[in-house]
Amino acid sequence: MSNSVQEFNDYRAKMNDKILADNNKIIKRIFNLDTNAFAEGALDVKTKELLGLVASTVLRCDDCVKYHLETSYNLGLKKEEVVEALGIATLVGGTIVIPHLRRAYEFWDNLESQS
Repeated sequence: MSNSVQEFNDYRAKMNDKILADNNKIIKRIFNLDTNAFAEGALDVKTKELLGLVASTVLRCDDCVKYHLETSYNLGLKKEEVVEALGIATLVGGTIVIPHLRRAYEFWDNLESQS
């Protein structure tokens, strides 16, 4: 696995464990809501991940973008599908999201290089 991908996953897991260990009911419910929102439903999981990717890009959350990129990659989405979604995000978000688009491309390349 690419070092940047592994570092991201390790940090995310470590900090999520730390946050959830405080046993804050509100935070735990938000984490649970997030998990359940991306479960299979009327929309398939791949579509939900692309929606999450677009929203995360528009909101300029690099950690969120990385999470949705990796999940999309693991679900078998093709680069073309992801790039099309990122195109929509750039259209909606405007030029301010271009730096996030660059980092998204870099992270996707890192995901592909781990194979």
